[in-house]
Amino acid sequence: MDTDDTEIYTDEERRTRLMTWHNLRQQNRKPQGRANLCLADFVAPKASAVPDWVGAFAVCADGFEERVRHYEASHDDYSAIMLKVLADRLAEAFAERLHERVRREFWGYAADEQLSRDQLIAEAYRGIRPAPGYPACPDHVAKGGLFRILEAERHAGMRLTESYAMLPASSVAGFYLSHAQATYFAVGRIGRDQVEDYARRSGCSMAEAERWLAPNLGYEPAAAALSPSL
Repeated sequence: MDTDDTEIYTDEERRTRLMTWHNLRQQNRKPQGRANLCLADFVAPKASAVPDWVGAFAVCADGFEERVRHYEASHDDYSAIMLKVLADRLAEAFAERLHERVRREFWGYAADEQLSRDQLIAEAYRGIRPAPGYPACPDHVAKGGLFRILEAERHAGMRLTESYAMLPASSVAGFYLSHAQATYFAVGRIGRDQVEDYARRSGCSMAEAERWLAPNLGYEPAAAALSPSL
């Protein structure tokens, strides 16, 4: 972690950077003793020289589109909607199962984990899998680097639109953090100072930063900064 950015490297030598994951920090007023959180807080600071790891994943439920179109052409909206719901649930189940294997097998920091279905639903495990576009990681642009390092199109047939929507529609992608205190939260409204810092860190213009972060802006942007359509 470097400031509020998380740098991801090719190997444990950490000489060649794969991508930089630009994070955002809460700026709302908190009670005394409670921190304004950022996902980078759950990664070891770069200056500490403590080795640390993050993971990444991208999964999808593919092959449903043709059947959905068939139902829609037949004006069977109920079947089309239910099939879309099923595809979404399968993608989410795949993401849940993969995260379980990361905890118990691939990273193995929770090799003895034995959780009931209710505990899994309550996310009573150590570690989180924040996804770009969700409250703790509202920056959809992070999907670009994520898909690139995973080669998601080559391996899974997944791709991104110009507005960073994922195709197939029933897709889930994000990062793994295993810190014992890692938790989900909402970044919420952010100020112009942080947007300026984000633009500097990510190498984009202020207008572009305001466009992508429009739902989180705590101030009125210039008229040219429009919300992306997803």
